[in-house]
Amino acid sequence: MAKKEKISFKKYLKWFWGIFLGGFTLILLLFFLASIGVFGALPTFQQLENPQNNLATEVISIDGKTLGKYATENRTPIHYRELPQNLVNALVATEDERFYEHSGIDFQGTARAVLKPGSGGASTITQQLAKNLFNNGGSRNILVRITQKMKEWVVAVKLERQYTKQEIIAMYLNTQDFIFNAVGIRSAARIYFGKEAKDLDVQESAILVAMLKNPRQYNPHRKISKRKSLRRRNVVFSQMAKNEFLTTQEKDSLQKLPLKINYTPESHSDGSATYFRAHLKKMLNQWVKKNPKPDGKKYNIYSDGLKVYVTIDSRMQKYAEEAVNRHMSNLQSYFFKEQKKNKTAPFYDLEKDQIKRIYERAKKKSDRYKRLKSAKKSTKEINKIFDTKTKMKVFSWKGDIDTIMTPNDSIKYYKHFLRSGLLSIEPQTGHIKAWVGGVNNKYFMYDAVAQQVRQVGSTFKPFVYATAINQLKISPCDEYPNTPYTIPKGKYGIPEEWTPKNSEEKYGNMLSLKEGLANSVNTMSARLIDMVSPGNVARLAKSAGIESDVPANPSIALGAVELSLYEMVSAYSTFANKGLRVSPMILTRIEDKNGTVLEEFIPETKEVLSEESAYVVLDLLKGVTQSGSGARLHSTYAKPKYVTGHPYNFTNPIGGKTGTTQNQSDGWFMGIVPNLVTGVWTGGEDRAIHFKGISKGQGASMSLPSWALYMKKCYANKALKISKEDFEKPETLNININCDKKEAKEEEKGDDLEDGLDF
Repeated sequence: MAKKEKISFKKYLKWFWGIFLGGFTLILLLFFLASIGVFGALPTFQQLENPQNNLATEVISIDGKTLGKYATENRTPIHYRELPQNLVNALVATEDERFYEHSGIDFQGTARAVLKPGSGGASTITQQLAKNLFNNGGSRNILVRITQKMKEWVVAVKLERQYTKQEIIAMYLNTQDFIFNAVGIRSAARIYFGKEAKDLDVQESAILVAMLKNPRQYNPHRKISKRKSLRRRNVVFSQMAKNEFLTTQEKDSLQKLPLKINYTPESHSDGSATYFRAHLKKMLNQWVKKNPKPDGKKYNIYSDGLKVYVTIDSRMQKYAEEAVNRHMSNLQSYFFKEQKKNKTAPFYDLEKDQIKRIYERAKKKSDRYKRLKSAKKSTKEINKIFDTKTKMKVFSWKGDIDTIMTPNDSIKYYKHFLRSGLLSIEPQTGHIKAWVGGVNNKYFMYDAVAQQVRQVGSTFKPFVYATAINQLKISPCDEYPNTPYTIPKGKYGIPEEWTPKNSEEKYGNMLSLKEGLANSVNTMSARLIDMVSPGNVARLAKSAGIESDVPANPSIALGAVELSLYEMVSAYSTFANKGLRVSPMILTRIEDKNGTVLEEFIPETKEVLSEESAYVVLDLLKGVTQSGSGARLHSTYAKPKYVTGHPYNFTNPIGGKTGTTQNQSDGWFMGIVPNLVTGVWTGGEDRAIHFKGISKGQGASMSLPSWALYMKKCYANKALKISKEDFEKPETLNININCDKKEAKEEEKGDDLEDGLDF
């Protein structure tokens, strides 16, 4: 009996060793087959050295801040040295406790992944990295999973031989998708906490490590998963304490803390400088066509990880956006109140059929209409869809609103909103420092800085004065009669005689040039343009930076020309830069993902005016803010609430010019200090959308407040070094600017001026 039991034991022992050795041999065989590519191609040595990830192109401000990215995956890799130690500790303690001991493979973890799909996959950090880099995802087919695990195994071993443990941790965190457009640890830190990865504290690190198990199920931003995220975060703390990265007391304290994030989305319509980034993307798409890679292929701005260094200052950009939003939200409330009494709201002076045509044009320009036309929908079908109520999210100054309305009603809803743009340029360098193309890029995508052209009103008058001063050397103190001035029919090719009217038809007395510009007197502008000819004014404006067509017509003296805010601020910068035009620039350099400089950019320069003439023009523009339509900048007297932030009480010299086109359709303000020129435009989407009266509708009420709020913030930040000094006087100044005649100082006079067009 004992002999029989002994034989049976030997038999079982043979079977055990046979199965064990056979299984081990099978694993070795599978490993060998995987290593020679039987189960699919493996990465080459070169690919391991340079794994092919989609890397986001990063837009970096002049002060070193990331403004945004262009990406198929919002991924910007960082080095191990940029990772906080608490993040590394949380990762190792939670995901791979034996990380520093093994060579990339955990047999138990691999067996679990094969036999039990969904139990956690590859258990080591290195295997997970291998899967992220070179695999196509999991499968429920056990044979497919076995071959995938073999390939991951081989790649993991290669990775361990090729890289240090620190490099593997960095690569792993750089390849993780944390959802919500956060690919990689740097994007995750910025999106979930609004900071760089190196600045993450232990709580934030634990939240991100908790997400690695399942970024959707344990996401701290999703309402449905916040509790799970909190529980999983506390598991991470427990693992850190177990591995002696935290004391028991620290763990207990941290686990009691509430879940806290600072969700900061990054997309083309979120974040800072959205309109600027949209404009920049067009420039980069043109750049890649003319600047191929060394191998002849085109750079891809969504995946090649370019570093794009721009002139925007992130601080000034923030101040500009805050200023525009603050003023426009306030101004809009008054516009809404006014429209409640307007039977044709938000339009004035239009018949029903004209309004209908405006809405029809807006419908045909909409993305919804274009999609339906592309889908071959008939006009009848499209009209029915536009009259059918649907769920949608709409903009409001109190936050997005979820509502139900027809697409036609949404078009009417958005017509009630005023639009605005702000552009700020450093005149000596041409650097664009702030670019606000609208109030919300998600809902109002049309860029009021570069895309839009509108009638500029009296903001064009300084070019008339500049031409006269530069050519005729006339003085701001020279006086001319303030009487109607007529340019006869046929002169300069005009079909009828032209006699522009002054605001409120005020005439009489002699006026100096300084008074004429400060009070935006139309008869003075008409007289001056006739003295130098419209053609010469147009040429000077073009030379100063106006790219659009400027007709050689006398009416341009009153601003009867449509230009962009970009052109206007660029041209005004010539006055601040002593008559020297420096072309605006937004790019300083472009680098590839390795930091190699691909191109550096320098602006073009050109002399437009003599230094003397430019200084005299600046002196005239100072008069506008001292006693003219911009006088409220220096005022201490509180004005109506719709003039946001007033009184401003600026004490430093400021050159400026307001502009208000006919019927208050466009309100402009151009403001100049020695090292910064900033322009603001405000108006409706259509010219028939405007305030009924001049008090709220003039440039001094619609646009000047945004400029003032922006400059207040810029001045408050001493690091920006925005000048409060007077403009530098030329060494030689032969033109007299010290007028004996006392300048009008009454603030009420300046605040109530209208500089509208009246033909």
